[in-house]
Amino acid sequence: MFDSRHIKTFHQVVTSGSYSAAARELGYTQPAVTQQMKALERTAGVPLFTRAGRGLRLTEAGEALARHAGTILGSLAAAQQQLGALARLRAGRVRICGFPSANATLIPETMARLLAEHPGVRVELTEAEPPESVQRLLRGECDVALSFSYAGAGSVPVPDELAEIPLLEDRLTVLLPVGHPLARRHAVRLADLTEDRWIAGCPRCRANLLQICADQGYAPDVVFTTDDNLAVQSLVAAGVGIALMPSLVLAFMCHQKVTGRLVEPHQFRRVCAYVLREHLRVPATAVVVEELRRAAAARSGC
Repeated sequence: MFDSRHIKTFHQVVTSGSYSAAARELGYTQPAVTQQMKALERTAGVPLFTRAGRGLRLTEAGEALARHAGTILGSLAAAQQQLGALARLRAGRVRICGFPSANATLIPETMARLLAEHPGVRVELTEAEPPESVQRLLRGECDVALSFSYAGAGSVPVPDELAEIPLLEDRLTVLLPVGHPLARRHAVRLADLTEDRWIAGCPRCRANLLQICADQGYAPDVVFTTDDNLAVQSLVAAGVGIALMPSLVLAFMCHQKVTGRLVEPHQFRRVCAYVLREHLRVPATAVVVEELRRAAAARSGC
């Protein structure tokens, strides 16, 4: 394998016409240039120069290498510039996979800061509910995965190769039609909702609803299931049933005929970002994670 330093010196010898001229241009001694050219010839396995009086003449192999040397050095310079830009956050691509309510709240706030402070970092966004978002990360289909878990669902082991970055605890609220008898309360006890019909969300959210109602001693009457947050609010507004929703959802949607009330006892889901541990050393990925933290902290303080 060729040493890039030797290629650079070879290119300068060809351009300058002699070892001594190349040494002056590069700031080397002539013996150092001579030794590098001998090392390059050993690697090539053939002579690259012949003497022509006091000058040098390229052999056929030397001419072949000379045709490629400029391209090789240009490619190395371009690669070095690109890596430097990535290290200085002037460039970089980060693929995020998030669930719908995070994509509608945390991601826009994160993107706004990135565009202002690191406009060279490009973000690609896809959507998946957990645990699929984390599975996509493990398959290499994204660089950062956003996921959530419920307090009563038990902890899910995090693979050793992943770093878990806690973002926020997202309080749960019950969605009621404005004419509901309990709509005027500041908070609503789950035990007071035993006679209501329910609208459930994604499988993980539905499982949490069934569990927390079971903890209160009853099984909710689930009459409709959809993971479309807008559809849930419209169904509640139409009087089809009531629903349990995270506060993140209410932050970007609010149907005029629907009101949200905190539930008692307090319930929440834990929102985290996941990234391969080794990718935390990638500047663009690290800055996206930090901006997600900032966006989550600002929302937690609201």
